[in-house]
Amino acid sequence: MDFVSDALFYGRWQRLLTVIDLYTRECLAICVGQNLRSTEVAVMLNIIALRRPLPQLLKNDNGSEFARKTLDRWVYGRGIRIDFSRPGTPTAVG
Repeated sequence: MDFVSDALFYGRWQRLLTVIDLYTRECLAICVGQNLRSTEVAVMLNIIALRRPLPQLLKNDNGSEFARKTLDRWVYGRGIRIDFSRPGTPTAVG
């Protein structure tokens, strides 16, 4: 689970939250917006959970969207562990 961002031709930035199954490499979801926050991350995880079993582990970086109480409550309330990459190594996510 990670964010990607890019500027549109008129200068406005867009962010994409991508959720990838590291075992199958299947893209489970992509959420696009200008200001994606931890609440949007939790909503997207709820949508994924409606279609498939919950994972035992989420791997992500230390981005502010992943280090919020909203996401903590969602994850730990469902018995899921979070594996944060070491600071300064965002490519270690998977």
